Amino acid sequence: MAILIDANTKVLCQGITGSFGAVHTRGCFLYGTKMAGGVTPGKGGTKDANGLPIFDTVQQAVDATGATATMIFVPPAFTADAILEAADAGIKVICAITEGVPVQDMIRVRSVIDEMNGGASTPPSKRRIILVGPNCPGVITPGPRTNANSMTGEPGAPFTDASKGGGGCKIGIMPGYINTHISQSKRGKAVGIVSRSGTLTYEAVWQTSNLGFAQSTCVGIGGDPVRGLNHIDCLELFADDPDTHGILMIGEIGGTDEIDAANWIAANRKSGRLKKPVAAFIAGRTAPPGRRMGHAGAIIGGADDTADAKITALKAAGVSVAMSPADMGKAMAEAMGG
Repeated sequence: MAILIDANTKVLCQGITGSFGAVHTRGCFLYGTKMAGGVTPGKGGTKDANGLPIFDTVQQAVDATGATATMIFVPPAFTADAILEAADAGIKVICAITEGVPVQDMIRVRSVIDEMNGGASTPPSKRRIILVGPNCPGVITPGPRTNANSMTGEPGAPFTDASKGGGGCKIGIMPGYINTHISQSKRGKAVGIVSRSGTLTYEAVWQTSNLGFAQSTCVGIGGDPVRGLNHIDCLELFADDPDTHGILMIGEIGGTDEIDAANWIAANRKSGRLKKPVAAFIAGRTAPPGRRMGHAGAIIGGADDTADAKITALKAAGVSVAMSPADMGKAMAEAMGG
């Protein structure tokens, strides 16, 4: 069990013939993801280096393969249209990896996606379309590692084995080998990870794996100010997933997403819906107010945008907060009583 994707998810790559699209399609394919093909206008009817079919449109790809998820590696100027094309073709999970997408484009995309989902307040479990990103590392649901593969894997052999309890599904740029399937974890517990930072996602996975935990699903929601899934959306999905035993949330300065998440955690602890331990880390404590730090959304614009304000709110909600990125795994272990 996992959120958003699993071993049976069929995945497309929009921009499969581009340099980044080709490299990461190969990585997902070797991880064990059921890559169904890709889309590059004008190259329909050909195949990529992995033998995957290429189509001119997403609709053609969906009709031919039955794909329900896509990862987008097209230039920023074309990302909005790529997202909307995938949504119109009936794709359920859309992971826009591209960074540098204009905010105005994403405002338009969110408006259309929200309308297709029946409104912005529709719970993520009931949405027709799930948008992840843009400017994100994607989503991964780990599968059991094969005995034959090392950290890099043997050429042509999948890194995860469906015969050992469900193969893995990797959509995007996350490194697969650091993830752990619950069947191979020492503690027999799986952590769900949601993060605005790609690099810190990998660090959190590495730390939790080294401490004996598995990961149910890791979601990189991206750091742009206008995006798809947010922290609360993922918290809701993890809270309802019976095979996620703890939640690790990684935020950063800018916006009020983490403050809203802290309020959600407090309210749902009180109501009894959220019974799982939650740990968190907030990046950017030393960032000067008014200066953008890396992500387009990482800029302090008000009192609730600061790292200290978010840390205070999370602690008040009963969240175990790591004060250093080196302690994210430790905070999760402490929250889970280990």
